[in-house]
Amino acid sequence: MKKLIYIADDDKNIRELVETFLKSSDYDVEAFENGELLLERFREKEPDMVLLDVMMPGMDGFEICKKIREESTVPIIMLTARGEDIDYITGISLGSDDYFTKPFSPMALIMRIKAVFRRIDMERERLSESANEHQEELCYGSICINPANKTVNYNGKDINLTPNEFSLLEYLFKNSTRAVSRDELLDEIWGYSADIETRAADDTVKRLRKKIADTDIEIKTVWGFGFRLGEK
Repeated sequence: MKKLIYIADDDKNIRELVETFLKSSDYDVEAFENGELLLERFREKEPDMVLLDVMMPGMDGFEICKKIREESTVPIIMLTARGEDIDYITGISLGSDDYFTKPFSPMALIMRIKAVFRRIDMERERLSESANEHQEELCYGSICINPANKTVNYNGKDINLTPNEFSLLEYLFKNSTRAVSRDELLDEIWGYSADIETRAADDTVKRLRKKIADTDIEIKTVWGFGFRLGEK
């Protein structure tokens, strides 16, 4: 069955261009000129992915993303003409899966979309495998991760993480004896190949650092390579 993708963008040319490329890549597509129309349709039928322009009349992409996240975990990619870090961080913090800055190559967007779907398939496979085997608690310093129920605990208190934050921290815990490259994280957590440009790993690490700032561990940067766990 074809994947169904919704796109909301008030720029008719961009909306039609993306729609054309998506259809040529064998996706079913429904396009909307604003976020309210997409949200209305979303509540009638949930798609497999949502592409949201940030700057739209009425409710902007951030508001629509927030409302969708209150109802669904459907993958969301934000589209914007602005390249400011705060936009990227805002979108990711609200629950979007990735961020694409205009102008962009439609084929590069298609690659990103395929990578997101590939990551979802990988996660489903991991969940299926974990359901058939006992998962031991992972601990580093005074933080413990329970892979089965997706919880993170520090000295008896839960640390609330997004799914991507949890997956990244869990991967670092499983590989705590070595440094992990950015490319490896993008491949293992997001399903992205090395030729896809994205700051997803770096910005997820930034948010994780804030959330574990008061603990006895830290995520250290290995300059020019990636990250590794360390104790304070």
